[in-house]
Amino acid sequence: MSTVAVRTRPRRQGAGLGLLAWLVGIAFFLPIAWMALTSFHSEADAATNPPSFAASLTLDGYREFFGTGGGASPWPALINSTVASVASTLCVLLLALPAAYALSVRPVRKWTDVLFFFLSTKMMPAVAGLLPIYLFAKNAGLLDNIWLLVLLYTAMNLPIAVWMMQSFLAEVPVAVIEAAQIDGARLPTILARVVAPIALPGIAATALICFIFSWNELLFARVLTGVVAETAPVFLTGFITSQGLFLAKVCAASLVISLPVLAAGFAAQDKLVQGLSLGAVK
Repeated sequence: MSTVAVRTRPRRQGAGLGLLAWLVGIAFFLPIAWMALTSFHSEADAATNPPSFAASLTLDGYREFFGTGGGASPWPALINSTVASVASTLCVLLLALPAAYALSVRPVRKWTDVLFFFLSTKMMPAVAGLLPIYLFAKNAGLLDNIWLLVLLYTAMNLPIAVWMMQSFLAEVPVAVIEAAQIDGARLPTILARVVAPIALPGIAATALICFIFSWNELLFARVLTGVVAETAPVFLTGFITSQGLFLAKVCAASLVISLPVLAAGFAAQDKLVQGLSLGAVK
């Protein structure tokens, strides 16, 4: 076999894999693009089958979503989602960082059993614990309270955060930590000024995933909130009425509610890629 043929085969394989990656990416992007296009159509045009690409564009769906058409304002729900997601993510990071430090940099005895215990808390379906949590919230007077969601989202995301950050912190050089200890640094200082900057990509990836999970959560928010603590996903379900599904309005609402997650992912994409690859190669 000639040298040219040997060199050409990897190039063809690389081109084939690149084409496949583009096709998969387009397949994932098409529903989002279709949702965005539908959000700018009128309800009559959005309901046509087959859909019309040349239909006139309008902002009626967005006017309805933001309440200018006489509907409820989405801002309280968006603010509630922001508070619940950001506050729970901060709490998760504050608890997961020292826990991951104890399981990686300074491993405790039987640390693998501890990790399995964290993972086992995610094995029970969320709906199985819905009734006890509802009864507790009712008796404690915490129904329709945004801080109850903060507590729940923190508990739900903490096991995942500990698992992720344990692998990230395992890559932190022990010599750097020992040098800080020799200089007299205490544990809080080591975590804040030594460990956190080194593992910043992993922390950013963990924070983004926890934020996405909290922002998209619907089950507990639907059951445990009412008017005061209503979140954005719960507000979105209000567009499905007995009169039918208003497709253009739902697409506009879905796009607006998805924007914070998309913006956070775009802003942290560099740290996300570094964080998800951190610890993958020894």
